[in-house]
Amino acid sequence: KQWYQRRVRGEDSEWDHCNLRSYYFHNIKTIFTGVPKTGCSNWIEALLRAEGDLDHSLDPTRVRWVHGKASGNHRMGANSSMINTYSKQDFEEAFSFTVVRNPWTRMVSAYRDKVSQEETQGGSMDGTRKSIVSLMRNITDKEELNDLYPTFTEFARWLALRQATQKKSLDGHFAPQWRTLCIPYVKYDFVVPLEFAKELSPEIWQRIGSSDISLLGSYDKSSDPRLQKSALMAQEWLSELDSETVEKLYSIYEADFIMMNYSNFTDPNFPLPLNEENKSTK
Repeated sequence: KQWYQRRVRGEDSEWDHCNLRSYYFHNIKTIFTGVPKTGCSNWIEALLRAEGDLDHSLDPTRVRWVHGKASGNHRMGANSSMINTYSKQDFEEAFSFTVVRNPWTRMVSAYRDKVSQEETQGGSMDGTRKSIVSLMRNITDKEELNDLYPTFTEFARWLALRQATQKKSLDGHFAPQWRTLCIPYVKYDFVVPLEFAKELSPEIWQRIGSSDISLLGSYDKSSDPRLQKSALMAQEWLSELDSETVEKLYSIYEADFIMMNYSNFTDPNFPLPLNEENKSTK
């Protein structure tokens, strides 16, 4: 209703089309879209510090708080209070950026974080975990499902099946990245490949006017994205899948691969974006 009223008055902004994973920080005049599994928790926390909402670094386990109470009043979207708080001019004059990631490593990261037995900083999705195991192993006993976790192969096949039957209902952690971005309504000033966050984050902070030059993004200790766990696991696990399943998975993320120019898991420089001299087919 609020968005419609602004549109009638001619005060609507292209940014009104964003969903609640986009944030506006008025003090630093910045818009950030947080794509799940691109290190968005780290970026949001750093932006909250630059905005003046936080005066210290948080424990990585406080992910839910970062995405909830800490950043809730910065969320954008047609149903957000932002529509009445700030003007079209505020949004259009803001510096905007987002972070993207190789779809294969992002998919593996989502598996590890949300439905695997591995202990991670994020919150697990127990309902989804149980649904995958129940479907893939034909188990209906609820008690039995409590302690079972899907293998990556089971997750991959479930995801391919889900794409075929319930394409638009994929959770944001598993859905293609373009669904979270505010495209085609807006054009971001800066799109950061997570793989180059170390090199590019200082430029982001310079544009924002902040002195924070911390490395943002992956929790992985390796600075070389080619040697990080999700990249190595993606190469191994995807190579073990049958070609039909890989093709179905690729179809989910095909637009991401094309728009973001990312390499396939068979590429020697995986998961880095391709350059013009090093393009390979899927």
